[in-house]
Amino acid sequence: MSKPTIAVTGKNGQLGFEISQLENQFPQFQFIFTGRQELDLDNPETVDDFFQQNKPSYFINCAAYTAVDKAETDIETAMAVNATSVGLIAKHCREHNCPLITISTDYVFDGQGKVPYPIDYTTNPINHYGYTKLLGEELALQHNPNTIVIRTSWVYSTHGNNFVKTMIRLMNEKPTLSIVGDQVGSPTNAKNLALAILTIIQKIDSKEVTPEYGIYHYSDKGVISWFQFAKEIKAYKKLHCKLTSTTTANYPTPAKRPAYSVLDSSRIKAVYGIDSTDWKESLYSCLDNL
Repeated sequence: MSKPTIAVTGKNGQLGFEISQLENQFPQFQFIFTGRQELDLDNPETVDDFFQQNKPSYFINCAAYTAVDKAETDIETAMAVNATSVGLIAKHCREHNCPLITISTDYVFDGQGKVPYPIDYTTNPINHYGYTKLLGEELALQHNPNTIVIRTSWVYSTHGNNFVKTMIRLMNEKPTLSIVGDQVGSPTNAKNLALAILTIIQKIDSKEVTPEYGIYHYSDKGVISWFQFAKEIKAYKKLHCKLTSTTTANYPTPAKRPAYSVLDSSRIKAVYGIDSTDWKESLYSCLDNL
């Protein structure tokens, strides 16, 4: 009897990479990792061919256009990757009776909240990236009722471009740095998110749980600012760069950023038994592996 196949897009991104690192921990599954070359989401025919040939049992969509500022002008590409292609994948998943897990973002909210956002909190993205990700959520759920959308926040890992690696590089290069202190959220180690996703699939596949589809939130525990995050990186790596806190107003970017980005992850714990790790513990684990 052949193993169930898990197809994963975005193999070169942070999350796709971290899922590939966990492959050996889930030997009951066969994995197919795809990038642009293996699965061209701009070409609907290749998507059809992919599903016919590989017949995935589960599909994890980690592919995303994540250049938040660039998305303000490169609107078509961001829309194609974050929205249109997600709808296309969802359609094929439904046709092949394949549950879909697709990843979204805290940027679907406007940042005006004061307490962690529950899953049904009103969405109101304030930049184009957030808008395309929200549209991707809607298309996924519309085209495949067996879809789990996981919104996450402030993702980093040992792989790819992210805040943690950028801070280490800049703190080694510069004597002083100003970091925004009035945007708060929960940093999330992509390794933890990868494990959460594969645990959900394992529990569904083994019939340990009855799947409940829809929207979930997942991030590491704790609420901090980017400035506090940078300070912790500096302390743990024993770097000597002087850090000062600045305001969003003093650091204008092409895309607006939400001031408050904290997600309420209680549903994923209640339904799938997934608990998250404290942000400091997750950060130290990543820094030890860098």
